[in-house]
Amino acid sequence: MANVSVLNMEGKEVGTIELNDAVFGVQINEHLVHMAVVQHLANKRQGTQKAKTRSEVSGGGRKPWRQKGTGHARQGSTRAPQWKGGGVVFAPVPRDYSFKLNKKEKRAALKSVLTSRVESGKLIVLDELKLDEIKTKKFKAVMDNLNVSKALVVMADNDQKVFMSARNLPGIKTSLADAINVYDIMKGDTLILTRDAVAKIEEVYA
Repeated sequence: MANVSVLNMEGKEVGTIELNDAVFGVQINEHLVHMAVVQHLANKRQGTQKAKTRSEVSGGGRKPWRQKGTGHARQGSTRAPQWKGGGVVFAPVPRDYSFKLNKKEKRAALKSVLTSRVESGKLIVLDELKLDEIKTKKFKAVMDNLNVSKALVVMADNDQKVFMSARNLPGIKTSLADAINVYDIMKGDTLILTRDAVAKIEEVYA
């Protein structure tokens, strides 16, 4: 099992924690991590884009000129795609981009990305993260003490003082331990977990 230093809010080491290899020490599956990120982005797409085909645009009900004898190329409608104001060829229509991943695949992808953060030294475990008031400046001071500017901060409980203090900081995203996903972990340069969050993640995914 991997041993990781536990830091306090001042950035000083106050102990160590032993991470469960079933969650933080698995074999990394890059393909599943890629699929999890693609699924996350696909599920976020609205899929509401729409353009009109030649059958949907207005006008063009009659043939603009007779078939032969004019010197022009034959035309059947002024709303064909090559005409100004004509319809779009193979126009996009509203569709659902989402797709499903199996539960085992999702769990394996999440464990892979958690392991990658441990192996790359981009996992920080905090003894606790508590603020006495909603103050962005105080949360920023904690991040400066940890020498972090871009990170995903994971808490075990819904502490509004912490979440509200962090929401205006660019590059900082907060999440609950039971709501983490592969995309957010990958996007944040550093993963910051409280000691309670580590215990909750191991309880859920071990």
